[in-house]
Amino acid sequence: EVQLQASGGGSVQAGGSLRLSCAISGLAFSHYPMAWFRQAAWPEREFVASIKWNDGRTDYADSVKGRFAISRDNAKNAMYLQMNSLKPEGTAVYYCAGRSMSISSRTPEDYTFWGQGTQVTVSS
Repeated sequence: EVQLQASGGGSVQAGGSLRLSCAISGLAFSHYPMAWFRQAAWPEREFVASIKWNDGRTDYADSVKGRFAISRDNAKNAMYLQMNSLKPEGTAVYYCAGRSMSISSRTPEDYTFWGQGTQVTVSS
């Protein structure tokens, strides 16, 4: 059974930082992309960042480029999202997701596996 467990959310003031983690079990994502999405309002889920597991190639939404950094630890089967200079519009539930195809995507419907989400609240 594939399980993704997101953690690390919390409440911070604007300009602060948080580091999200995604623990992966039940599947080896050695060739597949992983991503972070966020959802501020149902039902839209917004792409944040993705990473190719085999070569580490990354992709970022324009709204977070230069402030967020996605990374992975192959040995620990974990993915991270370092979020710096957080803004109030970054308030959302953040989800980690895994795709079962080798091509990266920014579309949530292309991802098969999802974690339960972790709440991030940024106050002004």
